[in-house]
Amino acid sequence: MAKTGMYVGLDIGTTSVKVVVAEYVDSQMNIIGVGNAKSEGINRGIIVDIDKTVQAIQRAVRQAEEKAGIQIRSVSVGVPANLLDVENCQGMIAVNSESKEITDEDVRNVASAALVRSTPPERQIIAILPQEFTVDGFEGIKDPRGMIGVRLEMFGVVYTGPKTIIHNIRKCVEKSGLIVNEMVITPLALTESILSDGEKDFGTIVIDIGGGQTTTSAMHDKQLKFTHVNQEGGEFVTKDISTVLNTSFNNAEALKINYGDAYPERTSASEEFPVDVIGKSEPVKIDERYLSEIIEARMEQIFIKSKEVLNEIDGLELPGGVILTGGAASLPGVVDLAQEVFETNVKLYVPNHMGLRNPVFTNVISIVDYSANLSEVYQLAKSAITGEKTSHQQPVAVQQEVSYEQQYEAPEETYEEVEEEKATGSITNRVKDFFSNIFE
Repeated sequence: MAKTGMYVGLDIGTTSVKVVVAEYVDSQMNIIGVGNAKSEGINRGIIVDIDKTVQAIQRAVRQAEEKAGIQIRSVSVGVPANLLDVENCQGMIAVNSESKEITDEDVRNVASAALVRSTPPERQIIAILPQEFTVDGFEGIKDPRGMIGVRLEMFGVVYTGPKTIIHNIRKCVEKSGLIVNEMVITPLALTESILSDGEKDFGTIVIDIGGGQTTTSAMHDKQLKFTHVNQEGGEFVTKDISTVLNTSFNNAEALKINYGDAYPERTSASEEFPVDVIGKSEPVKIDERYLSEIIEARMEQIFIKSKEVLNEIDGLELPGGVILTGGAASLPGVVDLAQEVFETNVKLYVPNHMGLRNPVFTNVISIVDYSANLSEVYQLAKSAITGEKTSHQQPVAVQQEVSYEQQYEAPEETYEEVEEEKATGSITNRVKDFFSNIFE
């Protein structure tokens, strides 16, 4: 159940940094502020220049503050799926209290027991999600607190990622003068927020086509089972147009937006438009069909790569089909092309919030929604990672009302520098074993 209060989400994307301020009243989300700033310092979804990324975050935050009329102090920030590993975990403890009533401390202890594992030095635990508890052999318990028992078991899922990526994200947020209240795995938030209960249970594929990369995720049995990142996205379509037509990147982006279609059969070879070509004094006429064929070639390649990794895990057998989202998914003809490539049911997800009815905002809205719905049991399990001794969900945003003219002032940095370690590993490690029992 969503909490009542303010929540702020931050999505650091390749093409833009987005901030959403949402107010929850009786579990109803009301978006009251939005910020959207052009990204700098980010390449293919990965932070490559901390200072430029900080500046982009601050611009987006200022926009959201002005529109919402509040000052943002803390955020939930999305973590990309690059080199994400998904593993099952299990822990068991004896209940300590004399009364044998299970307490917050017992939940923390059993989560700690589930995290007893060898984590490579270049990787870091991002989140642990309790799936169910067992008390003295009684299964299927979601929250064991207050129950009587001698033996407590927890079954859950652990997500780990490259320490370098996690460090850089936290560094940029805190250097922007903000507090990180939650680091949310973006594909996990996405699948949890945009899928119906039936789609989560029976299984659905979500493909997020961003500017710099495409993330393919599979959810089944209400768990994120698989993620794969392809380092191609909407910017590559623009680069292809620029290269083939010998025009500037900005002109190519405008052509894609104004005339682009990913499905050539929907276009006309007789409809032409002018293109400013480098080295030519006069614009050159290009027809819709030719532009569409350029776009189709790259989008088809993106979908084929997703199809190949999904075929390895029989992902396209999931009854929920494929759901597309992300900025590049809004291009006309993308759904038709995807339907042709995947040979299954494909649909486009578009947020229904007023002013944000564009797939480019799906991720940041999902981050806010996911954070607002985190349970106290999750927070207790999380404390096994962070070491915090709190039994209540911390507010995702600590804010105070300010005037629109009040200047944004960032507090002094408190983040302690640590040495970055190069992340290695394979996205598909252990995925097939993890996913193997889905279709039994």
